[in-house]
Amino acid sequence: MQSFFEWYKSGKVDSAKTWLILGKGPSYSKRHAYNLSEFNLLSLNHVVREQPVAVAHIIDYDVVNACADTLEQHAGVLVMPWVPHVELKRGDFRRGERNLSELLAENETLQRMDRQGRLLWYNLQVPDYYPQAKERLHLDSPPVTARYFSAEAAVNLLVQAGARRIRTLGVDGGTTYSRTFDDLKDTTLLKGPHQSFDKQFREIARTVMKTRIDYAPLDAEKDGPIRIYVGSLEAQMLPVKVLEYSIRKHTDVPTEVFPLHRSDITFPVPRERENRPRTPFSFQRFHIPALAGYKGRAIYMDSDMQVFQNIRHLWTQPFVGAELLAVKGDTYSDRRPQFSVMLLDCDKLRWDITEIVGRLDSRDLTYEQLMFEMKVAKDVRADIAPEWNSLEHYEDGKTALLHYTDMHIQPWVSCDNKWGYLWMRDLFEAIDDGFITVDYVREQIRRGHVRPSLLHQVERRIEDSTKLGRARLTDRYFRPPADTMYEQKNLRTMIRDQLNIGSMRFIQIYNGVAAKKSAPR
Repeated sequence: MQSFFEWYKSGKVDSAKTWLILGKGPSYSKRHAYNLSEFNLLSLNHVVREQPVAVAHIIDYDVVNACADTLEQHAGVLVMPWVPHVELKRGDFRRGERNLSELLAENETLQRMDRQGRLLWYNLQVPDYYPQAKERLHLDSPPVTARYFSAEAAVNLLVQAGARRIRTLGVDGGTTYSRTFDDLKDTTLLKGPHQSFDKQFREIARTVMKTRIDYAPLDAEKDGPIRIYVGSLEAQMLPVKVLEYSIRKHTDVPTEVFPLHRSDITFPVPRERENRPRTPFSFQRFHIPALAGYKGRAIYMDSDMQVFQNIRHLWTQPFVGAELLAVKGDTYSDRRPQFSVMLLDCDKLRWDITEIVGRLDSRDLTYEQLMFEMKVAKDVRADIAPEWNSLEHYEDGKTALLHYTDMHIQPWVSCDNKWGYLWMRDLFEAIDDGFITVDYVREQIRRGHVRPSLLHQVERRIEDSTKLGRARLTDRYFRPPADTMYEQKNLRTMIRDQLNIGSMRFIQIYNGVAAKKSAPR
């Protein structure tokens, strides 16, 4: 038997072609819409029974017997773990006790494929299932990790072999198969410990982020990358980077994240004080359609957020005629409805910030109508689930986006946020994956953007900020940028008011003196 990596290097596959991984998910039914001859096809488990492929990837030994009638005809080569999984109980497949060499002696299909040089192997590691077991690696071939499902192993296998462009069909989240595989629903569909296929996206996203592989679901490719615009300031760039990391680690499609303050945005200041933006980034969101070229979709988010689910679920929501989708009211908060998470139809939204400010100045529009009712959009619907803007509330497995709205206790400026450990966890992972450096954290502390005790937490990997002890003393002179910003704003207002009062007093005195001089004697 030959290892998959040796076979790949032998030049028996066209490396110029894109790899297409075919799974059993609902999007598998779309395969007839594409010219599959343009791809190197790799099937997952039972898919080989339906479709001729260059590589049939099978983790579970039972699938070899289940697909014996078509396997040899449909598969160019068959690749399996050196120690395949077996069915321990109905629908629950775990790593077996025998390796391929041992199984070969009893399986005629494997014997024939091996004689023809069409049986390949690789070392599979599944860390969560066997944390105590010694990995049974074969020879010096590198291990290939799959934490949850076989799609992860297939992606990692191809990437480690040298593939640079991968597409998928049928590698979907959720809990269903394509109708083609209805006969398997009662035997293999989520019969193991996992309740959904969504978990695979986190592991695939991690591979994409680390290797920069060109990866995307084939049916999502036509819509281009997900575009996310973040309301931001330079002082918020560390939370912006953690937000971006949290998005990317759960998302299996190309994603672009734009901090809006770096787009050289300018806008006129409304004449009336009550119509002026409450923060320097309040009006940034109204530039998004123009920045997107008035084409396609765009997502707006605030910088003080963290994502826990695949952003594709938000990105693909249907507009059904609306120009803007907002999040439904959060039952855990009594705050007014928020427009801090929005899905925008940039083809329909022809926003011009100068025109919007003009409407504020002419009293055709109030600040309340602009920011809390989005009156600048003709059709606004709150169709997005509240889990996508959960205000200071988190439920494991349910919350899709956590919004740290209490500015004085946001995890990067305070040790007192009860959900701070979640934010620290993603910061640690981002550092481990090279997405953020410790030096960058030091620089943000030096510039006064985040609390000094954050460095102590990062260096000692302390998730819970309440356990910092004396390290919290390093924050005693720290003033969050928001406090400084509002103090400066209030100071400017006070000075302006005093100047206005002084000017009015001067005018009153001047007018009084002038009146006395002009009065008849």
